[in-house]
Amino acid sequence: MTSNYPALHEPTVSELPDLLQSLASWQHDGLPVQLHPADLGWQWRFGAEQVARSMRVWSIDSTPAAIAFVDADVPEGEAAVARMAMAPDFAVDERLARALVHDLPAPQRIGLPGGISIVEARFGDAFRAELTAQGWIADEPWTPLRRALSREVEPCGLRIETVEPGKPDDRLEVETAAFENSTFTVERWHTMAQGPAYADARCLVGYDENGAAVAAITVWSAGPGRPGVIEPMGVHRDHRGRGHGRAITVAGAAALREMGASSALVATPASNEAGVATYVSAGFEAGTPVPDFARPTN
Repeated sequence: MTSNYPALHEPTVSELPDLLQSLASWQHDGLPVQLHPADLGWQWRFGAEQVARSMRVWSIDSTPAAIAFVDADVPEGEAAVARMAMAPDFAVDERLARALVHDLPAPQRIGLPGGISIVEARFGDAFRAELTAQGWIADEPWTPLRRALSREVEPCGLRIETVEPGKPDDRLEVETAAFENSTFTVERWHTMAQGPAYADARCLVGYDENGAAVAAITVWSAGPGRPGVIEPMGVHRDHRGRGHGRAITVAGAAALREMGASSALVATPASNEAGVATYVSAGFEAGTPVPDFARPTN
């Protein structure tokens, strides 16, 4: 084994800021939607230690080449899902592709009970080809959506407020009313907002003409000139069916443009037709659905 063979490890908390920078640098317009700093930033509400446990990094000559963001604390007997990102320079590296496909399903290599059973691999021709060659099969398809931000974004129709430190109450109210199984709390919002990824993020709350908090969104930049991501967007259950999802998404796109993002990205299950329609109504273009990969059962 040569010294530059892809080396796999679980990062320490002290490595996370540098890994966030690497992940941000891999985001480019024209490439498929892959793991983004937004994914780590949203997970940060559970603390830096859990973010580190959720990551696996493959390096070549001490340089990160691929990152998997996996389910932390996987129950015994269950396998995990990995969302992948790869440095563009290694998109056709067959050696890295073979290492990834060798390591991901192996509990002793990945350090998780049962290994990985589902892989979100939207980028990396060599990696995707190797998964197919090794018998991984198509799983749930996801629709990628993109809105270019070269032009000024139109008004959204809601009063928009940016959530300030110490005042996340309305953000929390909308989140818990939008998602039945929400785990959001005030404490977790503060933990997330104190993380390094949130330095390039904003939480927005939209208010209707009566002053009610009706929708919320968190947007994450990867730096000027790079694609930003929406993660998550929700509408209060008592205020649905009134176009607030479209409005808060437009507001999120405007915020990303102010932050210097080149485009706004989101991906949603292709089966979520209402979600896809909401993003399209907000000026996003839907791409061809891309399936995840499921590990062969035999």
